[in-house]
Amino acid sequence: MTRQSTSERLAVDGGPPIRSTMLPYARQVIEERDIAAVASALRSDWLTTGPRVREFEQALERTTGARHAIVFSSGTAALHGATTVAGLGPGDEGLTTPITFVATANAVIYTGATPTFADVRPGSLLIDPDAVARAITPRTKALLAVDYGGQPADYGRLRSIADGAPRGPLTIIADASHSLGAARDGRAVGTLADMTVLSLHPAKIITTGEGGAVLTGNEAFAGGLRRFRNHGISADLQARRDWRYDMVELGYNYRLTDVACALGLAQLERLETFVAQRRALVARYQRALGSHWAIDVPDVEPGSDPAWHLFVVQLRRDRLVVDRGQIYQALRAEGIGVNVHYIPVHHHSWYRANHPQPAGSLPVADAAYERLLTLPLFAGMTDGDVDDVVAALDKVTRAYRAPEAPS
Repeated sequence: MTRQSTSERLAVDGGPPIRSTMLPYARQVIEERDIAAVASALRSDWLTTGPRVREFEQALERTTGARHAIVFSSGTAALHGATTVAGLGPGDEGLTTPITFVATANAVIYTGATPTFADVRPGSLLIDPDAVARAITPRTKALLAVDYGGQPADYGRLRSIADGAPRGPLTIIADASHSLGAARDGRAVGTLADMTVLSLHPAKIITTGEGGAVLTGNEAFAGGLRRFRNHGISADLQARRDWRYDMVELGYNYRLTDVACALGLAQLERLETFVAQRRALVARYQRALGSHWAIDVPDVEPGSDPAWHLFVVQLRRDRLVVDRGQIYQALRAEGIGVNVHYIPVHHHSWYRANHPQPAGSLPVADAAYERLLTLPLFAGMTDGDVDDVVAALDKVTRAYRAPEAPS
């Protein structure tokens, strides 16, 4: 393989990089007000489960319009709680997408149920409702949609399909780890599904360090989630009047701390600002890359107002003489911290051994994976950072352009 002659020698070949320091794909935005909020919690009488936990939950309820918010120690713990209170267990199936972090499908396995997969739409990589309709079986009990990249799934279509499932209406769990602050068809994330799971990891739109939450309008689900995160005990410490408490079911210690919730409260105050910054950065990417000869930008589905946790493009590999791995390495050498979201769940060795999928059963996800590239995106980025990413993409793709491809 020979590269096209160019005056711009790639950094991977020893040329000067676009950036002298690495631009990460994601980064938290921490300001003095966040530090002050955490310091105040550390000086208080409560470090673990205390008054700031409920304050943060109430703030999430006001922000999203959800009737109940229940915070957890991580997004994975929140997913585990959601699949459990949905009633998943041995003999059941939880249907989800292969284009997600493994935690989504793992949360089905934690209950003893079996994860199954429906393919995605090629432009948005959101779960395809037509594929969902084909994948539902008499054992399917819950549907776990994923708001990939920060764009809500098509919950209107999914609801109509779930309501007609063979064993009765399916519980819809929205894995909204990417989409806090987004909306679909005029409805906010947090009100689109039976349960909505948030991640509050540092890479996400707001952070509590580690953390997660479940939003729901269902009183029974909310009660079950609160018990599940607290060892199955029927009342939180602050609600007890004396030493007595009762463990009424099996639960876990998935509580979030007051210190973490102090950070979450300070971050949540700036949610609109963070989402607006992300949308502005994505608009700049879209203007620069929307007609790029070597890249497809993500489709935005009708009625969708994404929050843009990730900006994931797909390479036009037929126009390049190298694969995605070499493009990835070349961009990182230029100081651009690209990533790949995600290795499809069914490609992981544990899933291949324990839940193998028939060859060719998820063709859109399989084909997309070979083309995926996550570009840097976080609220603290500047227009100049976006311009550096675009310049590096131009430089690298020109160097690896196939002879018949447009320039």
